[in-house]
Amino acid sequence: MNSIQKIQLTTAKLLINGEFIESETQEWQDIVNPATQEVIGTVPFATREEVNAAIAAAQNAFASWKQTPIQARMRIMLKLQDLIRTHAKSIAQVLTAEQGKTLADAEGDIQRGLEVVEHACSIGTLQMGEYLEGVARGVDTYTLQQPLGVCAGITPFNFPAMIPLWMFPMAIVCGNTFVLKPSEQDPLSTMMLVELAIEAGVPAGVLNVVHGGKEVVDMLCTHSDIKAISFVGSTAVGTHVYNLAGQHGKRVQSMMGAKNHVVVMPDANKEQTLNALVGAAFGAAGQRCMALSVAVMVGESQHWISELVNKAKTLSVNAGHEPNTDIGPVISPRAKARVIDLINSGVEQGAELLLDGRDIQVQGYEQGNFVGATIFNHVTTDMRIYQEEVFGPVLAIICVDTLEEAITLVNANPFGNGVGLFTQNGATARTFQQLINIGQVGINIPIPVPVPFFSFTGSRGSKLGDLGPYGKQAVQFYTQTKTITSRWFEDDQETGAVNTTISLR
Repeated sequence: MNSIQKIQLTTAKLLINGEFIESETQEWQDIVNPATQEVIGTVPFATREEVNAAIAAAQNAFASWKQTPIQARMRIMLKLQDLIRTHAKSIAQVLTAEQGKTLADAEGDIQRGLEVVEHACSIGTLQMGEYLEGVARGVDTYTLQQPLGVCAGITPFNFPAMIPLWMFPMAIVCGNTFVLKPSEQDPLSTMMLVELAIEAGVPAGVLNVVHGGKEVVDMLCTHSDIKAISFVGSTAVGTHVYNLAGQHGKRVQSMMGAKNHVVVMPDANKEQTLNALVGAAFGAAGQRCMALSVAVMVGESQHWISELVNKAKTLSVNAGHEPNTDIGPVISPRAKARVIDLINSGVEQGAELLLDGRDIQVQGYEQGNFVGATIFNHVTTDMRIYQEEVFGPVLAIICVDTLEEAITLVNANPFGNGVGLFTQNGATARTFQQLINIGQVGINIPIPVPVPFFSFTGSRGSKLGDLGPYGKQAVQFYTQTKTITSRWFEDDQETGAVNTTISLR
């Protein structure tokens, strides 16, 4: 049996004021390997006193950290990206053990987060203000991008490396301090990244970590010292966080659920398109907020469906650490039961089940939370498998006659995280990107997550708040613009008469 399954039982610790401490809580939760149901660790639900201590440490550290020269903050990010790169494979092993995704996908999880840390190394130009000389006689105006104070992040189970790295590096490099609450289902790989941040030189109190559930989330949303909260997760929890934190005067970005479509035109490159659809629909067992949920086959492209099913049948379902695995387990028995329930609903509501992944058996991992690739045809928009985010390896297919019908269908869906179009016609692509009302568009790319030089720009029902994580928008989110208008007089300069108007002269 692979050594990854024998990871030493680990207790997730809290990080408060630079010290990794064991919680004094009475409430603990097991960390379970989704492929085996073996307990590989435990996580504490922090007490109110511990959460308050973490926030207080961040508040106390802010006074000196905001004065730390920007080059010094940048050098910590340079050190952090080097440490992450060095330890990526060992972090990926732990990530796979606690989350279930394949080792290759775990390494990709870390790599996409690493790209944000690399971008944070450019903070010297990212955080520059603006300056305009001579806006009036002898008057200049300039802006400063100053840190907010204590910020907090609440992260989901599906990307325990990438999404924490979306948050705390950009927040602290901008001069803020941070309190992170990782997912209680798989916090161990997140804590490995936090340890590297401390090793890279993040001072005591600048980065703190607490674990827990709703009570801890609500404390972060309501505490008077926290100025901003970044959230990634389900629509239900994200809406709660946005509303509660907003009511308490906090800046909030909340990235939530999705129902991502890919529109396939008959002139698309068939082989490349089908490969992309299978990878985007079933990679990470469908547990991505940017996963492909719906394939909209336009015109003659619907004749490709049988080939799509045949490609999906070749995918290997196994424990994430096993060689050549394509689909690992979903995170928990509860998650599996929910996916199975939605598949059942599709059958009951009349969709045609072309590929059934409900009864998949994996030799040697009979207790794992496995669901195989599942494909429905003849799906309608009133079915649960279309209306709800499945968060499992399930692809719904809808056939339409024209591009206009496809655009209308996609725009009618309440979610707005991502959409793709496969075509070889530039005019078709330009029409699509102009008319589609979705925040992130891929042309011949099924999962259009932008690189960190840009920003994650999900929209509509997939996002609350006007600024996304990472990129230029993250700098805007984690800073407050201060505008200064100044005039300096020479000692012998005549100032003229009293001016009672609002204008500057």
